[in-house]
Amino acid sequence: MRLGEIGEFGLIGRIAGKVAAGAGVRLGIGDDAAVTETEAGRLLLSTADMLVEGIHFDLSFTDPFRLGRKSLAVNVSDIAAMGGHPRHALLCLAIPADLPVEFLDRFADGVISLAEEFGVTLIGGDTCRSSSGLVISITLHGEQIPARIIPRSGARPGDDLFVTGTVGDSALGLELLRRGERSGHAVERHLNPTPRVSAGLSLAESGMASAMIDVSDGVLADLGHILTGSGVGARIDASLIPLSPYFSQRAPDVAPAPLSLALTGGEDYELLFTAAPGRTAQVETLLAASGVTATRIGAIVAGSDVTVTAADGSLIPPERRGFNHFAP
Repeated sequence: MRLGEIGEFGLIGRIAGKVAAGAGVRLGIGDDAAVTETEAGRLLLSTADMLVEGIHFDLSFTDPFRLGRKSLAVNVSDIAAMGGHPRHALLCLAIPADLPVEFLDRFADGVISLAEEFGVTLIGGDTCRSSSGLVISITLHGEQIPARIIPRSGARPGDDLFVTGTVGDSALGLELLRRGERSGHAVERHLNPTPRVSAGLSLAESGMASAMIDVSDGVLADLGHILTGSGVGARIDASLIPLSPYFSQRAPDVAPAPLSLALTGGEDYELLFTAAPGRTAQVETLLAASGVTATRIGAIVAGSDVTVTAADGSLIPPERRGFNHFAP
């Protein structure tokens, strides 16, 4: 079935029919605007992400269901990085006229699957025709008590630097997809990431994290945002970077510098955060209860520079600092 057969409102109706009622939604899909409410004493968190075919995703690499999940996951990860509860999403699509309705049905199934997993309700959006590929834009609202919101700007010299899970898997997965592989741990990490909502909430509720960001553009690039916001520098111990067994086995086959891939590859959607010194055991225990590991990978220092050192203390120059949309 083609879009021309059902039209814009037919497509919206198909998506709306998949959406269940959600907490805080007074009026959802179907009016000129949605009506929602936050819990008393909480602030609204808002984030938006755009995914463009040929830039952010390749339809020869992914299926529509996982594309739908990932499209929302990148927004949910932003709310997790603030220590917030994700709540309400707006989905906007610019769609090529020849894209089958069945593709969009499976895409919507993926969005709603991820939404239900993390307590998010789709409350509206927009559709239009695209003459140059599929474009996906999602705006997500979340909420949190003011004192629990974790910004990027709270890191101080002496704080320890942590990251959840493992890094580099998504970048490795992308390289493997480009080489023709379509399955495996790293490919799944790239196509179907898991935002660390429970970990972010645990850090927010405990008050342990002084600054936090999600790893979307790469450890070094995203650390740079914390350092700029906080007016500090950092020292990273390369021997502490958490790598999955799969990454350690496969990365040397596809990357001349696996460590650089782990430090600069994006889309792991782990949480990178700082905490007061001497609390490593507490942080590890706290996040283990959320089902993820936390690894101390360095420390915050005075100044503005970032240094990466090997186990013997020698400096390691990274090849690049992470993804940049507008780099030549």
